[in-house]
Amino acid sequence: MTFSGFKSNDFDVFQIPGLEPRMEMLIERVRPKLEELGAELTPYLSELCGEEMFVHVAKHARRTVNPPKDTWVAWASSKRGYKALPHFEVGMFDTHVFVIFAIIYESPNKTTFAEGLERQLDEVRSNLPGEYYWSMDHMAPHGTLQKDMQGEDYDKIITKLKTVKKAEVMCGLRIDRDDPLTADGDKFLETVRSTFKTLLPLYKMSLS
Repeated sequence: MTFSGFKSNDFDVFQIPGLEPRMEMLIERVRPKLEELGAELTPYLSELCGEEMFVHVAKHARRTVNPPKDTWVAWASSKRGYKALPHFEVGMFDTHVFVIFAIIYESPNKTTFAEGLERQLDEVRSNLPGEYYWSMDHMAPHGTLQKDMQGEDYDKIITKLKTVKKAEVMCGLRIDRDDPLTADGDKFLETVRSTFKTLLPLYKMSLS
């Protein structure tokens, strides 16, 4: 089955009160689409990265009380998991879809990435589109647009990644839920592929 796009009621899942009712609808309505995205994009990402990439769909298994505010599918170079590795994600909050490169707090690659960002900052700033955003909190739906980033904002990211154990960084594209792109499966996939290609230098930077 090919990816058909996200519909309005997919986003509405995150407004359902209670852990069990929300998880039930998440599993029924949204997770199959994330699995489709995983199957569709894994060969492309493996070729792009020059290594086998494995798909991981969020299960939210650790949750006992609070219903998830977002969900996602991630790709990393290990079959066992993705959280300790630099990875790519496509996910959604109730307001938007995100397409990102991420290094979260469990990854030891933070320092490598920080040093790479420090060295190649001018290149990164000139190559990333202005509508991409940076964030240092994967739980927060918003970040700072690339076009609004100042030198000191990058300095904060670099310093925090080097010195704070639980620091994390994400960069990528946010697509509003009402954008027609989210509902058009083919165009959405095309956008994800081109976004991952643009983010590839950040991924490579985190490994070298």
